[in-house]
Amino acid sequence: MNINQKLKELGIQLPDVAVPAAAYVPYVQAGKLVFLSGHLAKKDGKPWCGQLGKDLTTADGKAAARAVAIDLMGTLQAAVGGDLSRVRRIVKLMSLVNSTTDFTEQHLVTNGASELIAEVFGEAGVHARSAFGASQIPLGACVEIELIAEVD
Repeated sequence: MNINQKLKELGIQLPDVAVPAAAYVPYVQAGKLVFLSGHLAKKDGKPWCGQLGKDLTTADGKAAARAVAIDLMGTLQAAVGGDLSRVRRIVKLMSLVNSTTDFTEQHLVTNGASELIAEVFGEAGVHARSAFGASQIPLGACVEIELIAEVD
């Protein structure tokens, strides 16, 4: 099954690239690597705000990270000229989770993105990863994730 078929099977419509909120671009290609800028969690088109361990549960955070993965795939699709079959490998995700100092499940929150990306891209979607707690993320968002992919 190809990537577009998989997305359709999952009922996922990839969004267009979002306009950056500050002085940066959504992605940069260097050789065969594409670096996607951090994407904030959104719900109903607005920042998905809250702090894990205070306002949000791990399950909420995991859902937010999954939503970020969908946005990241939309940006990646734009970076490869609309053809996700050009993606050879998802190399790495880096996740920031807006969390209290005693919240320790950032890795479980980030699984929301990692699991979806692996499901969509198969073996090429299995990636290296870092997940960090942060005391605040821009606009009060609960999760921010960036991605590096190898393309042909």
